[in-house]
Order: sequence, then C-alpha cells, then structure tokens
Amino acid sequence: MSVEYQNVRIVQTDRTIEKGSVLFEEGEIRNVSDSPLNRGDTVIDGEGLSLFPGFIDVHIHGANGHDVMDATPEALQGIAEILPEEGTTSFLATTMTQSPENIERALHNVGSFTGENVKGAEMLGVHLEGPFISGKKAGAQPVDYIREPSVTKFETYRKASNDTIRLVTLAPEEKGGEELIRHLKARGIIASMGHTDATFDEAEAAVEAGVSHVTHLYNQMSGLHHRDPGVTGAAFTDPRLMVELIVDHIHSRKEAVGIAYRQLTDKRTLLITDAMRAKCLPEGTYDLGGQDVTVKNQKAILEDGTLAGSILTLSKAASLMKKHLHLSDQELLAITSGNAAGELGVGHRKGGIAPGKDADLVLVDDEFNVHATWCRGELVYERKE
Repeated sequence: MSVEYQNVRIVQTDRTIEKGSVLFEEGEIRNVSDSPLNRGDTVIDGEGLSLFPGFIDVHIHGANGHDVMDATPEALQGIAEILPEEGTTSFLATTMTQSPENIERALHNVGSFTGENVKGAEMLGVHLEGPFISGKKAGAQPVDYIREPSVTKFETYRKASNDTIRLVTLAPEEKGGEELIRHLKARGIIASMGHTDATFDEAEAAVEAGVSHVTHLYNQMSGLHHRDPGVTGAAFTDPRLMVELIVDHIHSRKEAVGIAYRQLTDKRTLLITDAMRAKCLPEGTYDLGGQDVTVKNQKAILEDGTLAGSILTLSKAASLMKKHLHLSDQELLAITSGNAAGELGVGHRKGGIAPGKDADLVLVDDEFNVHATWCRGELVYERKE
C-alpha cells in the first residue's frame, strides 16, 4: 500500500518545500514533489506540520524500563518500540562498563537480535561505551570494571556482538589506547574519545591515530583551560571530529551549548540522549549497571550526586536547540539525523527525505512535538489528541 502526505512542509537537506507531497510504499520513499501527486492509496493532509527524516540516536542505553545491559530480546524490543514516540527511527544500542561476562552477554543478545516483527526503531548496531576508559573520568561507569584498552579483549567483544559494533568510546591516553584506535580505524569502526582525562596534545595524537568522534561533550572529559585546552578544546578546534551533545540543559547549561554550537556548527554536531531505563517512566529509583539511580526534577543521579545518563528525548533536544539558538530546518535535520547517518555509513538510506531512501519520517509541529512517526514505511506512532 502506498501512502502520500500532501500539503506538508518537507524538510530536505538543501531546502524546505512549504506545501509539498511525499509518496512512499514498501518501506521506501518513491517521490517528493512541490505539488500534489495524487498517487497514494492513502492520502494524509499534513497542513501546518513539518516532515523531517526520522531521528537517529547513536548513544542510548535504555528507555521505558529496559536497558541494553539487561541482555534480553525483550529489552531491545522495548527500547525499539518506545523510541518512535519521540521521533527516533534508528539507534545504536549502547552498553556500559561492567564485568566482561555481562558485557559479552549483552553483546551476544544484540548480535542475535534481528528486529523482525518489531514495530519500531531500527537498531543499526552497537555503541560500546567502556570498559576502556579512564578511572579519573568514570562518571556513572563502575570504576571496578574499568580496563586498559586492549585489541585482544575488543576482538572478543566484536565477535560476541556478531560484528555489530559501530562505535567505541575509549580513553586514548590509557596504555594500549593508540593501538586500539588504529585497530578500530582499520576495521572501519568509529573510535570516540570519552570518559577521558587526555590533554589537548594527547587528544590531537589520538585524532592522528584515527579518533573521529567525541562522546557527550563537556561531560567526563578534560575541560577547556587556556594553557591546556584538553579534549573539550580539541572537540572545538579539530574539524575531523564529530561531537555528541546532550541538550537537556542539565548536562550542559544552555550558554555552554551555545558556545559549543558556535564552534561545531551543524557540520559536526550530533544530538544524543544518553538515556537510561527511566526515560518515559515516572520519577523514582531505577537500576543502572547494578547502581541505584534516582530520577527527580528531570535529573538522573547516583547516590553521590553524579549524573547517570538522562531521561531526555531527541524531540525535546531539538526543540531546545531551535528555541534558544534559532536553528534553521536544515541545521536541525543535520544534527538530528543527517550527520549520524553519514558517519554510520547509512546516508544512502537514512537521514534525508529523497527518492530511494527509507521511509523513516517524523511529523512535528513548530515546537517539535511529535504527531506521527513512520519506520520504514510503517506508521508506528500517532499522537492522540
């Protein structure tokens, strides 16, 4: 069955069609037009709303009571099925520092998860966050399980995941860091600096070795200092780095987000949530890697006050970026999907509205409230008025 949106703002990478039409069938976009096509079996009037490519979250641990580290098909299914409510149609299942056995169990689960018969977001692979990080910048990652970067151990994890690891967060200054970075680059896997106390010079050396990504800017990394700009400074100044931002105005004040965006622009920014299982649930106490996390006033914190991920949605992050920085449609498209699709090598089918791409679409109003989400041509979320 073919579906046609008419009379809708269509946000493309290079322009916005104010009253256009999009036709899709069999999970794929067939046509985009400035005027009605009148070819859909089902025709939907999108007047007053905007159609964006479905959002892509490259850093999410869990949602709606589920966590990737639960290591069950039900957990991955639960995450995939809830994400379209915020407009997310693709994601990387993100692990965390835990015992080798628990990490391998979670990776085995992800590697065997096909997503068949799941009405929801598409899992594009794994973001391995830890255990190859710095104890000085552990944050909510359990210090007892942190390990030095190791090619041998990484290969164990890669095989356990059925070769689905797409991104690895590590501390490049730790012993074995450069060797692992070079190994990841040779395998076509994104190496990211995160949970790291690297100096600016160490960060730049890591980029030369193959690092191309920065995990949750500002958080759990060496900060900007006028005599050592640290990893934050490298993220600002090195055009080879794509940079994650958690825009909830909790992990970083809105002024800090503005400073970062002026350096990064829409060319290098990726909005992420770093969300944990409490997302979409009431305030209370939840588990994160065997640790109690209290969620109150939109904050998720450990007993000692350390931030432990977020309960942020990508639609909320996009709304805040639009409201406070007055971003254009094309900037918002880039930071919610286009940049992630390009970095993950799926830009031929994700991150844009054009013939031949997946019909991953999100219908939003001016405040970025999600009205409908389509995953590969299937309506999986529709807002109830």
